[in-house]
Parts: sequence; C-alpha cells; structure tokens
Amino acid sequence: MVSRHTHSKRIEGLDKNVWVAFTSVAADPSIINLGQGCPDIPPPSYVKEALAKAASVDRMNQYTRGFGHPSLVKALSQVYGTVYGRQVDPLKEILVTVGGYGSLFSTLQGLVDEGDEVIIVEPFFDCYVPMVRLAGAKPVLIPLRPKSGKKTVSSADWCLDPDELSAKFSSKTKAIIINTPNNPIGKVFTRDELQMIADLCIKHDTLCFSDEVYEWLVYKGHHHVKIATLPGMWDRTITIGSAGKTFSVTGWKLGWSIGPEHLIKHLQTVMQNTLYTCPTPLQEAVAQALLLNYKLMGQPECYFSSLAEELEGKRDRLAAILQEAGMTPVIPEGGYFMLVDVTPLNQDLSHMGEDEAYDYKFVRWMIKEKKLAAIPVTAFVGEESKEQFEKYIRFCFIKTAGSSLVLHMPTIHTQCCQLFGPA
Repeated sequence: MVSRHTHSKRIEGLDKNVWVAFTSVAADPSIINLGQGCPDIPPPSYVKEALAKAASVDRMNQYTRGFGHPSLVKALSQVYGTVYGRQVDPLKEILVTVGGYGSLFSTLQGLVDEGDEVIIVEPFFDCYVPMVRLAGAKPVLIPLRPKSGKKTVSSADWCLDPDELSAKFSSKTKAIIINTPNNPIGKVFTRDELQMIADLCIKHDTLCFSDEVYEWLVYKGHHHVKIATLPGMWDRTITIGSAGKTFSVTGWKLGWSIGPEHLIKHLQTVMQNTLYTCPTPLQEAVAQALLLNYKLMGQPECYFSSLAEELEGKRDRLAAILQEAGMTPVIPEGGYFMLVDVTPLNQDLSHMGEDEAYDYKFVRWMIKEKKLAAIPVTAFVGEESKEQFEKYIRFCFIKTAGSSLVLHMPTIHTQCCQLFGPA
C-alpha cells in the first residue's frame, strides 16, 4: 500500500545534492580531499578566545535579540558603514542569520513571490536554484562565458554578454542573484560589469541579491566593489555576508543581510517566524573579532586583508602543480576555489556509462583510482550549460602548512603526474 504521506510539492526534484553525493565518498582518510570548501587553517586565536570568554558569562548562554545580538549588529554597522561610506542602522538595516544560507533563504522568502522570475548567474552556488524554487519562483539562468577567441587563464576572462543579460529581464523579473567573488570560478566582478547589472536593475525596477561572503578574499591587482554602493542601488540591494568565510569558522554558521530598512524588515519577519535567533556566544565572539579588525583596517595585520595574502601563495602553488600535470587551471581573482579544465587530459570514461555528466564521472574515477577528491562543476549550472562546463572540476586551496594541501603537495604532484603525465 502506497502511503499518502509523501513529500510536499515545494521540494519536488530538490533531493539531489552534490555535497551529499561527494562528501561521504571523500570521507575516507586515505583520500586527499580538495573538494568541499572547508578550511583547515585555524581561525585567529582571538576569535576562539572571545568565544570561550563569552560562554563563561552566564547571560551570554541565553536567548539574545532575534534579529541580531546587539554588540554584533553594532560592530557590523561600524565595519560596513566604513565600507559603504554611509551610516548603516544596526537595528533596522542588518539581520543576523544562520550563515549565508540563512541570509539568502530569508531574502527569497521575504521578497520573492510565486510566479516571479529570479535571474541567476552561472556558475552559481548550488543552493540558489532550490531556494528560488522553494519560494515558488522561476530561476532564469545566464552563464558567464569565456571571452571570444581568448584562452582562459584567469577568472577575469569569463564575462556576461550584455545583450544576453538584457534579454533575461522581463516584467516578471523580481530579482537577480550575483556572487562576487564568485564560487566556484573565483571571478571578481569589475565596477563596469556591476554597473551594467545595476543599470538593468534600475531600468526594470528589479531587486539585487548580492552574495559577497568571499568579499575579503580578493587577490593582488583586483578590488572588490559592492554593487549596493553604485548610484541608485542601495535601496534595491540585499548584501549577504558571512562570519564563517571572514574568520575561517564555517562551523559557526553565522551570516548577515545588509540593506535598506524597507527590505530588511521583511527578512526579519521570516527570521522571527522560522529560526528566531542565532547562538548568543558565537555572535558575541564575532562582534569582538570584527571590532578588533575594524580598528586595524588598512594595516597589514588586519585579518580582512592578511588571509588573502596568505592564500595567494597556496593558490599559485596548486595552479603550478596542476599545470605541470597537464591540466589548465583558471586562476581565481578571489575566493579559495580554483576551476580546472581537464580537457587536455582526454581521459576516456565511456566505460562509466552515460547517466552522468563527464565531470561527475571524472571526479568519481579520480577518487577511486587516485585518492584525490574534487567537486564537479556542472553541480553549479543548469541543464542548458552542462556541456559548456562538464570538463571543469573545482579544487579548494584554503589549507594550512601541516594539512592536506601542503602536507600532501608532493603526493598530489606525484599522483597527477603519474596519472596524466607532464605537460
């Protein structure tokens, strides 16, 4: 007898997930896991000390303000008031949520209606499409494309086609989701590129949801621009940030939304009727870490900038190894992921069947045969773009000197060269 208690229609087709599929496979300790974006570098000592101190205060172990712990929203308003060049009201223009996930969820649930369309730039973080669908809206996808006739060496070589983007806007368009620096490609959108998006948002009276969780991880020669700082964009933009990405504490799951009061109040309504609040000691610790670095902004020891300087060498080292092994890395301008084109390897995987994209088969094969894990990039695109991206895989390089990336660099180098041969 078939039970009538089945899944709700709103989650139809949303059960498949790349993290469920590959994180468990790569859990074997013999596998070098450069797939999931989980830092194994330690967070700054003062961040951990602030948490221990907060937890030792009895009142810090009780509920706090549902929309954000008072000291945290105040610290966020100070940091981002400087970044935006405007006052940010800590109580009315900031919402603290359960990670960047919670921020995007509250944004879509609070501002998007059934029947709306939401433009999403590919490749995108894989939760964007499911969350748009959960809100009852239709995802409208547009891919970043390599510049015509140019070999892609950097994430800067991937761009939106202005005419193609313009054609995606319609009377049904409620919002566009952008991600800069982009995960997985590492692209940092330039001011001109953001202005093109902003012009279309203003022309079509469209909202912009800007996922900027990697905002501080931008490498030399590049600059992060917040689209909300462009003329006419503050009043129509929700910007998403993350304590996990800022201080390498992804397990804390604290994020925030920043925007105008007339938009943030609707996200707050979602928060108060779903998760209600976030852990008080974690919020207090992040507040103290933000205030410390707020005072250090512009100085070499500020963690907002020093982490990117540390990661740049790891990025370049991994790129060199992959190039020597015959693959073509796309050097990221920001973030801590690297796209790698495996086309030159010409690896025959026809024996693995036709039910999966090439990159899925390649990663499964690489895990099994060479004990090296990555993430297939077609997990971050829609059906129509899979052919464009199926020869790419994603590696993560936020690893410390005693950990999997650096400790196993000789192994990675040997395995890659044995597997693929020198370039």
